[in-house]
Amino acid sequence: MKTLTTPISEEAAAQLHTGDMILITGRIYCGRDAVLPKICRLIEKNALGQYGIDLQGSVIFHTAVSPAGVGPTSSNKLEIEESFPALSKAGVKIHLGKGAIGKNTVAALNRFNSVYAVIPPVTALLGENMVSCRLAAFPELGMEAFYELVVKEYPAMIGAAHDKSIY
Repeated sequence: MKTLTTPISEEAAAQLHTGDMILITGRIYCGRDAVLPKICRLIEKNALGQYGIDLQGSVIFHTAVSPAGVGPTSSNKLEIEESFPALSKAGVKIHLGKGAIGKNTVAALNRFNSVYAVIPPVTALLGENMVSCRLAAFPELGMEAFYELVVKEYPAMIGAAHDKSIY
């Protein structure tokens, strides 16, 4: 088991391999298909700072946030998978979700020394690992807005890293 604390360094990301079990502690961002294209447009406009969003060394969890908690959505949805290259280029080191991702996405992760990790089916336990939650951007999207969480020991397994995938 590897323990990682955000922000994730280039060196730490380079040491992650498919099949590695990890625990993530620190600040992570949450977004899914409704908001990630909007975040990519903010990246293009160099406007993330207006929202206090810093993606350098960050983790993006593909989920909505609600009073009931969080749980991963399928990362291979078009809007999510298309966001991987721009988010990785902007500094995201770990994309956290569920399901297989395409070969082009795996290659894009490799170009930016980023990885994809999958959350095990323990969603009910994740609420216990959440320290705080802040709405970061696009409140009009409700539970699908862009959120910032502070978490302690979120479990995951590396599903794609360095041009290799478990799928």
